[in-house]
Amino acid sequence: MSEQRAVLYLRVSTGRQAEHDLSIPDQRRQLEAYCRDKGWRIAAEYVEPGASATDDRRPEFQRMMEAATEKPPAFDVIVVHSFSRFFRDHFELEFYVRRLNKHGVKLVSRTQELGDDPTSVLMRQIMALFDEYQSRENAKHVLRSMKENARKGFWNGSRPPLGYRAVAVEQRGVRIKKRLEIDPLQADTVRLMFRLALTGENGSGPMGVKAIATCLNERGIHLSRYSRRERAAGDHPRPPASIRGRGTAQAADRRRGVSSRLRVRLRAARRGGREVGDHDGNAGQPAGRSFKRGIGGLRRSQFCSGVARPGGLEPPTS
Repeated sequence: MSEQRAVLYLRVSTGRQAEHDLSIPDQRRQLEAYCRDKGWRIAAEYVEPGASATDDRRPEFQRMMEAATEKPPAFDVIVVHSFSRFFRDHFELEFYVRRLNKHGVKLVSRTQELGDDPTSVLMRQIMALFDEYQSRENAKHVLRSMKENARKGFWNGSRPPLGYRAVAVEQRGVRIKKRLEIDPLQADTVRLMFRLALTGENGSGPMGVKAIATCLNERGIHLSRYSRRERAAGDHPRPPASIRGRGTAQAADRRRGVSSRLRVRLRAARRGGREVGDHDGNAGQPAGRSFKRGIGGLRRSQFCSGVARPGGLEPPTS
């Protein structure tokens, strides 16, 4: 019998875990020892440093599946620390396990060793259901905590809207709590954008998104999200793709990881086909505002379309 070729699949859920946690090195150590005990040769490893297992939108996972479904497959066994590293969705796990089986590739768990008999298949499915349940429970508690954090006026993270910046206000253990405040380096630009949307330049009447973007560019104002240090030093990079043209705007959306569904809505908004939708705000976070339809069939809420994006905010008042 020829030597079995194994690949290791290592995963943690968030980038922060990948940077500060010991999970991936520990998974690697245990799986390498497991393969040595089994006499399997490790052909490759696929590391997912910050990706949820609730779906298959994982680049390393897809690369591994492509290699597994080649004819002949590039390896014989996929080794994971637990089935939850592979999937936290019962249906998706079974779908991919059966797809692997059709190509003669087995999925093996280091901590949940099972056979191929019906009882083992049943046990795997039960464990997958518990993994999915745990994932959904965790998501529910995280969402509750984020809502409470926002209700208390703290910023939950991610990039602040244009015109605002996140500032640290207190520290609780290792966690730093932040709030939003008006960014003086962007406030005048946001006020100008809203003034152009409402009254136009020199009282010429409401302006559409493209007209505002053109006006901003003519004044040398580019809405690329360069760092505060670069803004203060005047070292401004070239304007963002969303202002330069529609084709490059779509490429920029892909680079930023914007989902395909959202890209469709953004393209429709850029063409003036339909509105993106109003933005809701939580306590302590800026709320959106809807304006009446203006010229060109565009709504003022479409500032959030990416062409000239003030973050769905009302103009700062101070």
